[in-house]
Amino acid sequence: MRLPTRPSPFVLLCILGGLAIFSTTMAKNPALPLFIRSLGVPDGTVGFIAAASTVVGIVVSLPAGILSDLYGRKQVLLVSAFVFASAPFLYLLVHSPWQLVLVRIYHGLATAILGPVALAAVADTFEVRRGESMAWYSSATMVGRFMAPSVGGLLIAGQDFHWVYVGCGVAGVLAMLLAICLPLPRLSTASATIPALERSWQHVQKEASYVVKHRGILATSVVEAMQYFAFGFLEVYLPLRLVTIGWKPWQIGPLFTVQVWVTTLSKPIMGRLADRFGRVTLIVSGLILGAAGLLLVSLGQNYALLTLNVSLFGLGIATVTASTAALVSDLAHEDAYGAAMGVLSSIMDVGHSTGPMVGGLLVGAFGYPVAFGGVVALLAVTAIIFPMVMARH
Repeated sequence: MRLPTRPSPFVLLCILGGLAIFSTTMAKNPALPLFIRSLGVPDGTVGFIAAASTVVGIVVSLPAGILSDLYGRKQVLLVSAFVFASAPFLYLLVHSPWQLVLVRIYHGLATAILGPVALAAVADTFEVRRGESMAWYSSATMVGRFMAPSVGGLLIAGQDFHWVYVGCGVAGVLAMLLAICLPLPRLSTASATIPALERSWQHVQKEASYVVKHRGILATSVVEAMQYFAFGFLEVYLPLRLVTIGWKPWQIGPLFTVQVWVTTLSKPIMGRLADRFGRVTLIVSGLILGAAGLLLVSLGQNYALLTLNVSLFGLGIATVTASTAALVSDLAHEDAYGAAMGVLSSIMDVGHSTGPMVGGLLVGAFGYPVAFGGVVALLAVTAIIFPMVMARH
């Protein structure tokens, strides 16, 4: 009788990522804003507390990636997994807003570390079919992100949020156990061939300097930031625009469900196409799809057409982001994948966090049509400039 084989390290990494993102997403959606309000915080201040963890990603992702190049992916992933497992239980001790800010900062370390280091581990493992493999990992995390709000909502009992964070903690502990069992080498193949004295801070600083000055890596990271800028704008201001024209919240929610599922299911396909036809081609195509989808979203009011338009935008997100991480790893040296993914994650977080802020200024000053048009133009201009920059690389 043939014994069942143990899941591959890549499959375990995908499950780990899905559980970890499920845990951290359930901690904030929909529980976090309600928890903040229950502490007596005015609605105008809720966003600043909620954003505390995002700011951590901007600061921590690059150092985390560099440390994984120096000490190995698994060692740094274990640090992230410990935060995923421990942070949820700290919410149970919160009784004032400043305590919650500290917990959110600590919890933000988990995703700030996991994102670049997990992608670097995938880059270590796959040279062929790298785009498709990174897309599968990303889709696994998006499944966790999709399931979390529904489960989290069921665990909220009035003003009692304890069960939500206990649930987050259970998922985080499971992710940590997987991280402990994850059979990753201590160092990447390239790093392991470098003598110990050379595999030092001097060597890592040299590689990190190469990454942060690399025009192609920076340009690709900016493209992903622009895509997430548009997504951050859409997820905040599409609901507000639809409410102003008379839509009900129960009508709006399914639009984003469809968008997430389209992105999740199409991403591995787009990763395979990127492996076959080239990363830059797919990135430009995705930017055009995203711009077209967002333009149509801004004009439409028919429910069926709006659902199709949001799906088109989701397909654009999948097409761009299935290629960006793979392209960045292609451009980086093999022993600097962590630093390269850290740059990508940090710049992406800047785009994602500023989308709602800049979008709010545009909406306040010029209204929804101009704001949506400005973001569409941003994606279109990025689609024109990016291949020109890469051609000169």
